[in-house]
Amino acid sequence: MKSTRPVGQRIAIAAESLYLANLLILPGIGFLLLLVLAFWGREGRAPLAAAHLDQTVRASLWAGVLLIIVISAVMAIAGAGAMYVWTLVILYFIVCHTTLVLLGVFGLTKALAGHCWRYPLVGPPLPGGCPQAKRHV
Repeated sequence: MKSTRPVGQRIAIAAESLYLANLLILPGIGFLLLLVLAFWGREGRAPLAAAHLDQTVRASLWAGVLLIIVISAVMAIAGAGAMYVWTLVILYFIVCHTTLVLLGVFGLTKALAGHCWRYPLVGPPLPGGCPQAKRHV
């Protein structure tokens, strides 16, 4: 029986799964595994796999900036003693983290469907030959 999966779909699914694992269950470890997957066998990769790997690595780097560096800067500038700072930090973390997880779930559904997808604002341009979802009008 012949497989009907698009070329590179398994790597695309793995990339999106590691992105979500980094955010939800294995912070740091999921990112390291994603980097290993991204840089291992980089040459000659299918456009679908290359797109999802590039998107998830870039989104993971932005997630680190948004969640770690911004919160650390706010705590350093405003101080950790005031309750309003903790309220602001917790609210910011919940909103950013939830948004990043939802974008990751959307990316995973696109990978499972065999389509390329670009993360809004932070995603690099998609490579040529990347399969897109058909638009219905």
